[in-house]
Amino acid sequence: MGEQTPLVRQWILLRTLSAHRHGMTLKELVDELGVSEKTIRRDLDAFTLTGVPLEETVERFGRKKWRIDATKTQPGMIFAFDEAIALYLGRRFLEPLGGTVFWAAAQRAFQKIRACLGPATLKYIEKFAEIFHQTSQGAGNYSKQANLIDRLVQAIEERRIVDVTYQSLRATEPVSYDVYPYGLTYHRGSLYLVGYSPDQNAVRHWKINRIERVELSELRFNRPEDFDLAEHFAKSFGVFHSDGNVHVIVRFSPTVARYVQESTWHASQKLTTEKDGGVMAEFDLDNTEEIMRWIMSFGQHAVVLEPDLLADKICNESVAMFDSYSAKRYKQGDIQNFGKVSGAKQ
Repeated sequence: MGEQTPLVRQWILLRTLSAHRHGMTLKELVDELGVSEKTIRRDLDAFTLTGVPLEETVERFGRKKWRIDATKTQPGMIFAFDEAIALYLGRRFLEPLGGTVFWAAAQRAFQKIRACLGPATLKYIEKFAEIFHQTSQGAGNYSKQANLIDRLVQAIEERRIVDVTYQSLRATEPVSYDVYPYGLTYHRGSLYLVGYSPDQNAVRHWKINRIERVELSELRFNRPEDFDLAEHFAKSFGVFHSDGNVHVIVRFSPTVARYVQESTWHASQKLTTEKDGGVMAEFDLDNTEEIMRWIMSFGQHAVVLEPDLLADKICNESVAMFDSYSAKRYKQGDIQNFGKVSGAKQ
């Protein structure tokens, strides 16, 4: 642990002291963190100077102990000191929900935490924020739809039918219809409404950014008692949902094998390492809409073995991409040379 940065070490020290309400001796802290007494004393002095509620007690035989006194900084709060800091630092991960009712509630909580910690402590713990960074590519902005989302949340809680005006991606004009709202889901930086559409007699999804208007009616609906959002998406590779049953097998080359193995892409995934270092991945899904885009992101390093229909769709899409680039970047007489360079079949 001695090789860790000072910020990481001090965070671990704060967490350790918060977890031991009866305090810890200098020797215990040294053993726990694996650093010198001098380093621990320096960190304890830094905590004191920055307003951390560090309490030093002297027991029998002059043995000293240090602990975090949560009561001095958290009136009315149920969080331990390190928990309050973790929640405050985690506020940046909620920023994609800015403008929504969830963000407003979180902001009120953060204000309470700020008031309890004090300016000196806040200035100090902001250093920990430098350890983490969240990318925001593709994240939705809901600052102008706060009232709309608030009405949807109310409708979900009270089980009220809503009249929604929705501009789909393919439609030229927005369409209005009734929706029985079941819940909201957050996927890849975007919010989606999940509900029953009586016009289509099916559970559908609506991207919040494309909803232009929401009107609550006085009419109520009966939500199926056995409906569960997590179970609803269990076989989806994202937010696309259907009643299909598809077994997908993809072979990933050794070049990307480790990347594929590092994450859980779907609850049903089965990854098998091959002799050459490649990976065979299997998934049980209800549709192939989103996994197709994911597979294509690996380029030549991913090949679909099953089902044939998915393999054909990716093949056709790849040919169409080649044609688009050929038409745009090369003159008609150069296309043949381009195909030779890229390895494409003529």
